[in-house]
Amino acid sequence: MKLYYSPTSPYVRKVMILLHETGQLGDVELLSEQTSPLAPADGLPAKNPLAKVPALERADGPTLYDSRVICAYLDARGGDKLYPAGARRWDTMTLEATGDGILDAALLITYEARMRPEGKQWSEWTDAQWSKISGACAALNTRWMSHLNGPLDMGQIAVACALSYLDFRHDARGWRHGNDALAAWYADFAARDVMVQTAPPVGG
Repeated sequence: MKLYYSPTSPYVRKVMILLHETGQLGDVELLSEQTSPLAPADGLPAKNPLAKVPALERADGPTLYDSRVICAYLDARGGDKLYPAGARRWDTMTLEATGDGILDAALLITYEARMRPEGKQWSEWTDAQWSKISGACAALNTRWMSHLNGPLDMGQIAVACALSYLDFRHDARGWRHGNDALAAWYADFAARDVMVQTAPPVGG
């Protein structure tokens, strides 16, 4: 298999952590791609028509894209370790969607600042995206701590990747304010070896 990736992509990081945790890292060739909404990497649209990473090329089927699809596929391939069976599965998937939703909003803020000319940037839009992030963090802090503190699953990984990205790109906005339980959980989770190994490069 071939994984088209970027070391700064938080969606790619989810896949990389899963590969580590399920012992499949050696089964995947990593192909670095520098891509952006305005400048897709050459050849990437042939693998993913949305021109995004991650994309997972397989020998026995079409290339998979979207981190949730790739993670579900790789977890099934690795023995169903990170998407538990039963009722907890739906909680895990909801947590993963929450983490990805935080990332979606955070990336829109990043793109607004990096890709739109300064005089055309829309602060109300940026504030609206941060409001989504703040609401999601508050919900995690009040409703989901028992799950976050449970056995490792893909929901926890997605939330950790999202919070790490907030630190990476939007630390000044202070997602930890009012979210003490979530901040304490993340501090412990971020110290895991796999989080350290998959951290984005400094200055990336």
